[in-house]
Amino acid sequence: MNRPEWLNADGTGAPTGFEKVKVLGKAAGSYIANRTIGRLFGAGLSSGAESDNIIRSSARWSTRTQQTDWRVKLQLPSIKANSLLFDVFFSLNKTNEILKPLYDLNGLVFPLTPSVILQHTASYNPLAQTHSNFPFYAYSNSEPQSITIVGEFPVQNKEDASYWVASLHFLRTVTKMFFGDDDSGFKGNPPPILKLNGYGNHVFKDVPVVVTNFSVELTDRVDYISTTQTSPFAPKQGDTFDTDISFNRASTIPETWAPTQSIFTVQVQPVYSRESVKRFNMRDFANGTLSNKDGIGYI
Repeated sequence: MNRPEWLNADGTGAPTGFEKVKVLGKAAGSYIANRTIGRLFGAGLSSGAESDNIIRSSARWSTRTQQTDWRVKLQLPSIKANSLLFDVFFSLNKTNEILKPLYDLNGLVFPLTPSVILQHTASYNPLAQTHSNFPFYAYSNSEPQSITIVGEFPVQNKEDASYWVASLHFLRTVTKMFFGDDDSGFKGNPPPILKLNGYGNHVFKDVPVVVTNFSVELTDRVDYISTTQTSPFAPKQGDTFDTDISFNRASTIPETWAPTQSIFTVQVQPVYSRESVKRFNMRDFANGTLSNKDGIGYI
């Protein structure tokens, strides 16, 4: 058996308590304290089992375009389609502070890929025949059932918390009718019809939906982050003083607290007007050209 090159013929020569090892990629002659670290260095690894060839980089968001953005979204009709309705919710001059984080998105965009459960049904009526073992089934109608969207909402900073609050308030708003002291011209109208988009042109593309119910769990097992939408100490034009304000239990600032982790469960129902139903064409639907005809997503 070959002896290590640093041992003498009588087995002596190594410094007490140390072994001399050859380190790949490093100068020979290093002394280390134990065999485990010796094997790590011999394999080119540091004491933390991390490679020496680590490339340091910073995480960053990539830009999305309308052609590549396949995130799940619940949005109001565009500003060109109905500027008055858009102004009611967001205000064209961006004065609605609580919904301001959703202004550029035109509505709610789920930050993480949600779970989506969709179902379609075709109804048949059984026709019982006298002296027959089997009934006959007559087709009645087809219907897209309600769609359930379950998505996680992580919150890591004040901006995320503001988006969480805006999303919650948006869902509260679109499940209410125009009622009471309302001078927008929509008084008496039901909740607005939204556009559901996600996963590309042939899954959800401008599908008209109404929000039938939603739920959000505010659990006690996570931390909460404070945010504010309107502040009595907001800077006015010409102010130069420092406006960095911290919150505490005695603060009078109208703050809101958002959980660092929560789940939004939203149930929507596809709805189509009589005019859009009359424009349905089975051949066009089968070959995929009806998925977004005239801005209406047939599913």
